[in-house]
Amino acid sequence: MSRIAVALAALKQRRRTALIPYVTAGFPFADITPRLMHAMVAAGADVIELGVPFSDPSADGAVIQKAGDRALAAGVGMVQVLEMVREFRTSDTATPVVLMGYANPIERYDQRHPCADGQSAFVRDAARAGVDGVLVVDYPPEECVAFAADLKAHAMDLIFLLAPTSTDARMAQVAQVASGYVYYVSLKGVTGAGTLDTGAVEAMLPRIRRHVQIPVGVGFGIRDAESACAVAKVADAVVIGSRIIQLIADQAPEPAIAAAGEFLAGIRQALDAQSLTLNA
Repeated sequence: MSRIAVALAALKQRRRTALIPYVTAGFPFADITPRLMHAMVAAGADVIELGVPFSDPSADGAVIQKAGDRALAAGVGMVQVLEMVREFRTSDTATPVVLMGYANPIERYDQRHPCADGQSAFVRDAARAGVDGVLVVDYPPEECVAFAADLKAHAMDLIFLLAPTSTDARMAQVAQVASGYVYYVSLKGVTGAGTLDTGAVEAMLPRIRRHVQIPVGVGFGIRDAESACAVAKVADAVVIGSRIIQLIADQAPEPAIAAAGEFLAGIRQALDAQSLTLNA
């Protein structure tokens, strides 16, 4: 089993909802990401999604786009992202780390670091760095069966997005390739857009679970403890990104780290309190 599968199985056994924060690697400062990751784990994060900066992020709203632009301007690319994961792993070998981004940085990395045996340099180096999963927004399941197999051979998961517009056929297709967890995008549109409709999420999750046997995380539109708890009643994990980026955007390094930790600690406390009530 992958580190993600082990972690989520343990949480399920304890009837605990996974908390998965997203931050853009290299934001708001290129040198604080590993410390920020540690602070989020200390605050109760179970898995970390680390965004790989990209110049044309089709699924990201203005908040995460600006974060990516700042990270790119600071010289953060895939090489630096993998180094951040390696640094994080020097003192945390347990918390799963997922790289979230787009096909271009992965394929460019392979072009610039070709392997003599023809294998993917990205997969090799991500595994060596301590990455546990990859979510590539613009990789459709029908075109990455080999990529998924390569990741699995290196104990990494390939995670997919599902949306309110996903058909049953698409869910079944994703289920054949996905591992670790699937990420249900609760809103139509980009990150940070719209208001979470918890009723629609509750209606969609049973449909997804008819096809997908692995855990289901829900993200987009979760901004506070109230919305996190509403989603946690039906999902295996809650994913929070844009709100964290907003909180740390204009902070100096240490206050940024403290703000992210304080915010997540409040979410974790609320989720755990609800779990105790529901399972009493």
